[in-house]
Amino acid sequence: MQRASRLKRELQMLSTEPPPGITCWQTEERIDDLRAQIVGGAETPYEGGIFSLEVKIPERYPFEPPNIRFLTPIYHPNIDNSGRICHDALKLPPKGAWRPSLNISTVLTSIQLLMAEPNPDDPLMADISSEFKYNRHVFTEKAKKWTQEHAVQKNKGVVEDDKENATDQKESSRKRDALYSLREAEQSVKRPCV
Repeated sequence: MQRASRLKRELQMLSTEPPPGITCWQTEERIDDLRAQIVGGAETPYEGGIFSLEVKIPERYPFEPPNIRFLTPIYHPNIDNSGRICHDALKLPPKGAWRPSLNISTVLTSIQLLMAEPNPDDPLMADISSEFKYNRHVFTEKAKKWTQEHAVQKNKGVVEDDKENATDQKESSRKRDALYSLREAEQSVKRPCV
């Protein structure tokens, strides 16, 4: 009962006063299965990207942290290929820093900060961490490329000024939309549940 009332309050707060660049909502009618989106920060390799996350609320919430993972692929030393996140706020003490006073909003904000400032000393991906530490330029280029490929929403508009090409543009836009939908479906099928 405590979990349900607290989650309702948190979801209400997230919808009326969301943190900058973060949205969170419940899927269908299940209050323990949430989705979130984090906008990549300015002047980071993730700028311009919109990253989707899955937020699962355990039975013992708020005494246990939410289980959060990225659904959108991201090139980051603290996030693995399955979308799992290495962050203190997502673990119970003594190894973690989760406290019942934390909430979904503060955890999503801390993940947004982790995106902007990776922690290479506590990596989930050792090779990316090494790249971040010793070859920052290569890391930045790869992270930007992944962001462009996986997190940037494609422009689906049609230019109206050029009437001659409008039909061709609409057809290519339709094909692009279909291909984009197919890629989204493939990505969601390929991602294993953690």
